[in-house]
Amino acid sequence: MTEPVGKDAPEVPAEFMVRAENVHKSFGRVEVLKGIDLQVRPGEVMCIVGPSGSGKSTFLRCINHLEKINGGRLWVNGKLIGYREKNGKLYELKDREVAEQRREIGMVFQRFNLFPHMTALENVMEAPLRVKRRSRSEARARAEELLDQVGLGGKTGNYPSQLSGGQQQRVAIARALAMDPALMLFDEPTSALDPELVGEVLTVMQQLAADGMTMVVVTHEMGFAREVGDSLVFMDGGVVVEEGTPSEVLANPSHPRTREFFSKVL
Repeated sequence: MTEPVGKDAPEVPAEFMVRAENVHKSFGRVEVLKGIDLQVRPGEVMCIVGPSGSGKSTFLRCINHLEKINGGRLWVNGKLIGYREKNGKLYELKDREVAEQRREIGMVFQRFNLFPHMTALENVMEAPLRVKRRSRSEARARAEELLDQVGLGGKTGNYPSQLSGGQQQRVAIARALAMDPALMLFDEPTSALDPELVGEVLTVMQQLAADGMTMVVVTHEMGFAREVGDSLVFMDGGVVVEEGTPSEVLANPSHPRTREFFSKVL
């Protein structure tokens, strides 16, 4: 994306871990994001809800440049994501530079995406070994610590096929944490799980929130949003329809579309 602007991109105030400014994204002729403006402060848990096709997951993927935006700006931890600005124009960063930015952003997907030929321990060790060039002993110690943190200290030698869906997703969370991210993104992390396994994953996420991790969570779990979220965003049709505290938005939504949505899911 090369986009002329009137002046250089402003510095982002330090109080924002994520700042989205007029973010647009299209796939061909279909405009999926139609100007998203959001801010997430350090330590905040933002939950994003809305119907399927509203742009929630696309926006999440734009935050770490898995999807390239067509307009606007996205900053994480004060850095313009995916681009540099020079003489009033945006120029896309090289793959190596984008990969460097992604080190600060952990992401957990709907599907677990674990390496099937690696044990739980090896899955968590892989990125620190290859990307951060940590020693094997250091990566192993940290992986063991993280697997213990997500309640899987006794499963380090198990392969993904030997783990339940909930256990695999907790390995995926530990794997993301192994890179010591400043921000964690969760894209409907419980949607692929059997109902009885959802709680074990949400418990791990709740503990991360209590420990002060900044999180942006696309979810259908309204109980989690109510109990753990600091802010709640309702998206529909590629725009932010309503945002506020979970108690405000869930108990007294101001927009008719928000009221209609919650009347069907609560």
